[in-house]
Amino acid sequence: MNDDAIVSGRIQRLVEAWEGHLERWVGHDRKTVWRMLIEPQQFVQWLAPGSIELRKGGRVHIDFGDSGVVIDSTVLAFEPQHLLAYSWSSGTEPERPLRWELDDAGEGTVLTLTVRLPAGEDIAKACAGFEAHLDMLAAVLEGVPTRFPFERYLAARHAYQELLPQ
Repeated sequence: MNDDAIVSGRIQRLVEAWEGHLERWVGHDRKTVWRMLIEPQQFVQWLAPGSIELRKGGRVHIDFGDSGVVIDSTVLAFEPQHLLAYSWSSGTEPERPLRWELDDAGEGTVLTLTVRLPAGEDIAKACAGFEAHLDMLAAVLEGVPTRFPFERYLAARHAYQELLPQ
């Protein structure tokens, strides 16, 4: 399979960090996609259970129970129906900012996710995980209940590893 069909993004090396950019066009209006990002009863269907206080400085708590990952951070940026940013970290862990941006695009919305990790962490794994969650988001938007697509994750992880600068 062509790796371009497996991943929707790119990876770049920054001075002391990795940054992944994932982009998806979804055939739904921005308001609908925004609700999937901010409403607990919506994002539990494709991400994990949790809550987000919808203001800059608001608390973010998302619990990926099966993996042991818990996000317990604060909202770094908030512009209704356009931008939501928070760290994918807890407590004294290093910052791992996630930036969700929505823009109108024809009859749908472009969702851009930027993932930043410290230099010593596995950006290919993180991007692959979010590729899988974005697939889940697309399915839920179409009314199709879904589970984490592990095979998709494995293929995307391999594809993102191939994108890493040597």
